[in-house]
Amino acid sequence: MDEEYDVIVLGTGLKECILSGLLSVDGLKVLHMDRNDYYGGESTSLNLNQLWKRFRGSDTPPESLGASKEYNVDMIPKFIIANGGLVRVLIHTDVTKYLHFKAVDGSFVYNKGKIYKVPATDVEALKSPLMGLFEKRRARKFFIYVQDYEDNDPKSHEGLDLTKVTAREVISKYGLEDDTVDFIGHALALHLDDSYLDQPALDFVKRMKLYAESLARFQGGSPYIYPLYGLAELPQSFARLSAVYGGTYMLNKPECKVEFDESGKAIGVTSEGETAKCKKVVCDPSYLPNKVKNVGKVARAICIMSHPIPDTSDSHSAQVILPQKQLGRKSDMYLFCCSYAHNVAPKGKYIAFVSAEAETDNPEVELKPGVDLLGPVDEIFYETYDRYVPTNTMEDDNCFISTSYDATTHFETTVQDTLDLSVDLSAASAAAE
Repeated sequence: MDEEYDVIVLGTGLKECILSGLLSVDGLKVLHMDRNDYYGGESTSLNLNQLWKRFRGSDTPPESLGASKEYNVDMIPKFIIANGGLVRVLIHTDVTKYLHFKAVDGSFVYNKGKIYKVPATDVEALKSPLMGLFEKRRARKFFIYVQDYEDNDPKSHEGLDLTKVTAREVISKYGLEDDTVDFIGHALALHLDDSYLDQPALDFVKRMKLYAESLARFQGGSPYIYPLYGLAELPQSFARLSAVYGGTYMLNKPECKVEFDESGKAIGVTSEGETAKCKKVVCDPSYLPNKVKNVGKVARAICIMSHPIPDTSDSHSAQVILPQKQLGRKSDMYLFCCSYAHNVAPKGKYIAFVSAEAETDNPEVELKPGVDLLGPVDEIFYETYDRYVPTNTMEDDNCFISTSYDATTHFETTVQDTLDLSVDLSAASAAAE
C-alpha cells in the first residue's frame, strides 16, 4: 500500500464510486478504500437476514416472508430519471454494459387525501381528474408553453426572460390554481419545497421539460428507470469501471485515517500501520467528521408488503410525492415502491419506503400520512439518520467531501452533488498543474 496516488477515495457509496470511475477514466491513479467488507456504504442493499439483523437484532426472519437471498432492499432507494444526469454519466462512462434497467410503472402525486397519476403533457392535462374543466385548459396552455420553450428560440419565450422573471410570475401569467402549482412544482419539477417560486423560472421550466422528455423516452407510465436487483449494482458497476482503468480497490480496511501536513493539506491515508500517499482525498462525511456539520435528519419507514400501493393502478414499481402543503409540512414526503418485478423481493412481495426530512423526533407519527396510504403491511421498520454537509474549504485542505443522501426518492440531487464534486476536483487538478 506504500505507494503514491493522485486521489484516494474513502467509502464505496454511490457518489464515491461514480467519482472513482470518472477519475480513473480521466487517467488519474486512484486508490479506493472502505472500512466495510461490502460495497455501497450508506447506499448498500440488504438481503432479508441482514435487514432483520439491522432492525430486529437477530438474523432469523419469519419463513412466511420468503427466501432471504431473494431480497435486495436498498437503504437509499432512489429512482433514476430517464433523461437525467445519472443516465448521462452512465452512458458517458459506458457503465450501462454492466447493468440492466427496467422502466418504473407509475409516477403519482397526493392531493386532498387521494393519489393521482402525475400529468406531464398537454394531452394528459386534459384527461387528469386532478383539475376541473377550466383549469385543465389553463394547464394545457402552460404545458404547451413549457414543451415548446427553447433557450435559443426567442419566439418560444412569449416575451418572458426566464433568467429574470420568477416561477411565481410565469405561473400567474397562466392563472394556475394553487393545487395545480403544487403538483407541477413538486411532482413534475421535483422541487423539494416552495422556495423555487421566488427564484428565476428557467430552472423550473427546464425541470418540467426533463420530466416530460424522460417520460417520452421509454413510453412507460413514469419518467423513471431502476436497475434489476436494486441499486447496489450501481456502485459495483462504477467500481468495475475504475478497476478497468487501473483503479485499486481495498475493502475491509479499518480506521482509514486521513493524514495532513503542517499546512493542513491532506497528504495520505493510513490503515493498519501502512500509509498510502496522495494529492487529494474524496470521501463521505463519516471519514472526516470534524470537517462536516449536521443539517438535519431523514425519517423513514421501510415496509414489506404483499400488494402494490393502493390507487396506483396496480403498479409493481411507483413513486408517490406528497407535497408539503398537502400535509402542512415544511418539506415534501415521498413514497417509493419496488417489487419482484425488479428482482428486489420474492414473487408476490413488495418493498415500500416512506421518507421525509424529519421535522419532529417521532418518525412513527410524522410518517403516518404516508404509511397510511400503503394499506396493510407485513413488516415495518422505522429509522432516522443524520444529514451532513461539508464545512471545509477544498482548496485549503485537498479534501473533497460528499453530502449525505436526502429524503428524495429520485437521483437528481445526488447526481448534482457528485457532478459538483467532479468539477471541483477537475478545477483543483488544473490549478495544481
